[in-house]
Amino acid sequence: MRTVELAGNPAANPASGGTVSAGDANSDLLAALSGKQAGRERAVAENTRRVVLASLGVMRDQKAGRRRTRSLVLASLVLALLALGPFVWRVADDLIGGEHISDMATQTSLWACILCPAVLAAFLVAAWPRGRE
Repeated sequence: MRTVELAGNPAANPASGGTVSAGDANSDLLAALSGKQAGRERAVAENTRRVVLASLGVMRDQKAGRRRTRSLVLASLVLALLALGPFVWRVADDLIGGEHISDMATQTSLWACILCPAVLAAFLVAAWPRGRE
C-alpha cells in the first residue's frame, strides 16, 4: 500500500481513531511529505537572517563611531598637552628659579596657562554634539 492510502484508511492507522476524514488526513500527510511547510520555515529563517545581519551592521557602525570619538578625544588631549607644555615649563621654571609672579614674562606665561585651557574647553563645549540621532 502507498503512504497516501494508509493515511486515508482508519483501520490501517489506529492512532487516528477513525475520527479524521480521509481528505484531511491525505492533505496533511501530503503537505508534510512534500515539504510544503518547509517553504514557510525557509521564509521565517530568511527574515530572521536579514534582521540579524542588519543588527550586526548597526552594531559595527556604532562600535566604529565610538572608536572614532575615542581617537579624536585622545588626539585633542595630546595636542593640548603639546601646546600647553612650553607655557607650563616656563611658569614652573620662573617660579622655581626665584622670579616673582609680578614679572611680565611670568605673568604672560601664567595667563597663557590659564587662558589656553579655558579657550580649549569653551571650544569643546561649543563643538560637542548636542543630541545624537
